Amino acid sequence: MDITPTTLLPLTLMGYVLGCAAGLLFLRHEKLANLCSFGCATLAALCGTVACVMSLTAGPAAAPIQLQLLPTLIPYVQFTVRLDPLSAFFGLIVSLLGFALSLYSLGYARGFYGRKNVGVLGAFFNLLLLATTLVVMADNAFFFLMVWEIMALSAYCLVSFEHEKPETRSAGVLYFVMSHIGTGCIMLGFLLLFQASGRVLGNYGPDAYSFAGFHALTGNVSWLSSGSRDAAFLLFLIGFGVKAGIVPLHTWLPAAHPVAPSNVSAFMSGVLIKTGIYGLTRVFFFFLGTPPMWWGVTVLTIGTVSAVLGVLYALMEHDLKRLLAYHSIENIGIILMGLGAGL
Repeated sequence: MDITPTTLLPLTLMGYVLGCAAGLLFLRHEKLANLCSFGCATLAALCGTVACVMSLTAGPAAAPIQLQLLPTLIPYVQFTVRLDPLSAFFGLIVSLLGFALSLYSLGYARGFYGRKNVGVLGAFFNLLLLATTLVVMADNAFFFLMVWEIMALSAYCLVSFEHEKPETRSAGVLYFVMSHIGTGCIMLGFLLLFQASGRVLGNYGPDAYSFAGFHALTGNVSWLSSGSRDAAFLLFLIGFGVKAGIVPLHTWLPAAHPVAPSNVSAFMSGVLIKTGIYGLTRVFFFFLGTPPMWWGVTVLTIGTVSAVLGVLYALMEHDLKRLLAYHSIENIGIILMGLGAGL
């Protein structure tokens, strides 16, 4: 079998599915559940890392890789993924951190033996890795929103893993509510793009909600009125900003970090909040066309405030996980400053 991104990517996704199934299959055998679920995640993440590196090193002239994962069982819903340079870059981040954390989890999960179900932890961890990988590679709005919601729900279950503690339940509910507020804003933003794309293409079929259809709008800024275009910008900024943890939408992050298992907390800080950055980058630079000046100023200002307040809050913290949460907010602010300058 030739080792190419086209062959490695399905192996990556299948590895996460097998890891999830293994965790559930060996619920009553914690050692076996630990070995199989996190072992599958480690191998799957390794395949994903190699696939993304090969895709990035192929050069800009290489055509993006597009795969259909499942047959179209529901009209207008296509389960397709597309590995272009932006997806490969963020996919590499997901896979590299997923590999390191899965390897670490083989030892870390032993601390739960006899008091928590390791199989459940492994199953949801694999599901989170699978959904996050698909988020950065989804090729249309419907599929993106489906895996985005699976990512949010699996993260909620992991944050609430030690649910017998009141602070854990409160943090889980806060994350759940904030995440769905963000999802609602993203859905409204995609509906505006879908409406415009359908008008440009002359139909509202699958091409109208594909990312390729949205990308075709960038060359024609008259596709949407100025007010609707600004509304789409604000909706996406709020929707993806919640996941990224920008100030003032960051309240869930310092609450969820301390109560989540350490491997989950690390994944949230290193990977999960970066899916918000991926969404902002994809939408602002690929779908919305040439931005007006105030868009860039807004993002730059929010990034500056997030960076400054994040480090100030971190200076007052003595809890290590909350300290890392506020430093994550600071890092997101620095990234947003770069995005704002680019806009």
